[in-house]
Amino acid sequence: MGLHKILKIVALILSIAGVISLAMIVSKGDDAVKATGEGLDWFLYVAYIMLAIVLLFVIVFVIKGLLSGNIKNTLIAIGSFLAIVVVSYVLSDGTETMLKDGTMLSASGSKWISTGLYVFYILGVLAIAAMVFSGIKKITTK
Repeated sequence: MGLHKILKIVALILSIAGVISLAMIVSKGDDAVKATGEGLDWFLYVAYIMLAIVLLFVIVFVIKGLLSGNIKNTLIAIGSFLAIVVVSYVLSDGTETMLKDGTMLSASGSKWISTGLYVFYILGVLAIAAMVFSGIKKITTK
């Protein structure tokens, strides 16, 4: 039996379990579910199982792709990303901040949040620049 058939059977079983769980939730009614949360357990178990399967396959195929591809280009990409994270960390400032719920956000937490935002901005600008460059390159080669 091929992997594709096994995956189709697993997907079918999980789909049926999800539909049955949803039917159990709907049959109990909104008020009972809101009051007790009864019936949500199986629905969440199915979701957790699906998430675990998806994460497993993503990890396996990413590692497979890394090992079968050009390792030099992979290491350059990882190094570039780490360089962006380091530059973002250096640029960010960490100050203690009072949150809405009355707790304090530490300086370290604030610095890492700023780092994440800077990484997002830098990667966003690089992605837009790559799309513009690609579009210009296609126009000029025609």
